[in-house]
Amino acid sequence: MRRPQDIAIDESTMQSMRDLTSIFEGIASMRITQIKDQVAQSQQFFDELWNIYSQIRVADLFQYGRGQSKAKPIDKELIIVITAEGGFSGDIDEKLINLMLKNYQAAKSDIIVIGHHGAIQLAQRGVSFKKYYKLPEEDHDINTWPIIQEVQQYKSSTAYYQTYVSLMVQDVKHISLGSVITEKGQTSNQGSEVISLENYIFEPSAYALIDHLERSMMQITISQIILESKLAQYASRFRAMSEAYDKADESLQDLHLLYSRAKRSVRDERLKEIINGIREVSVRI
Repeated sequence: MRRPQDIAIDESTMQSMRDLTSIFEGIASMRITQIKDQVAQSQQFFDELWNIYSQIRVADLFQYGRGQSKAKPIDKELIIVITAEGGFSGDIDEKLINLMLKNYQAAKSDIIVIGHHGAIQLAQRGVSFKKYYKLPEEDHDINTWPIIQEVQQYKSSTAYYQTYVSLMVQDVKHISLGSVITEKGQTSNQGSEVISLENYIFEPSAYALIDHLERSMMQITISQIILESKLAQYASRFRAMSEAYDKADESLQDLHLLYSRAKRSVRDERLKEIINGIREVSVRI
């Protein structure tokens, strides 16, 4: 049987591990609440922009803010994969990469990765990607302009990301950026004020304003997708840390029981030695 001193060291280590998992679990829960509030605020701003855009736009199709550009978009699909920055988000990143690879065709698609963990997984599978961006650390004022510039160069764009279902359930999905912006706008609350060329003067022009609004709505939508992905990542981390806490607590209880048995065994051995010593002395006398 192991010495009690060795078991005590393992017990102390497991106690620290259990405490750490509890801390990470609490942090993930706190960030989930913060992100939910941020998504709700950005949706309100999106509704206001869509109200203006829907009244003054001159085309039915969403133009990604490139209406006045003479450059012809690249006839390929841009795939945006949003993953975690580190490896503490459970197995959800692997599910996301598997979903993306089912639909990926190297000759027809280019990939942009957001999140270091996804970049590593693609590199391990021998899949090349055009660019990699770090997942924003902050949950507000996310700079999505570099991604917008990439999206504007392509004929179509699809985002693959994690989605939050509940605290213990997360899923992965993919959406077309143009169609999801249109769908979000159609379900938004329309304002009562009428905005048109008849009662407003637009500078420098209505077309320039439409392009600006489309870029702004793309920024909001991509920011919301990133936030929802982070929300799912934190939920997945919460679930992983909760499971790790339960396992660490179970191991800690086992180690404590083993430590008690080891101490009792040592006491029993010492008691046997004392009794045997007394018997030897009695026999000699």
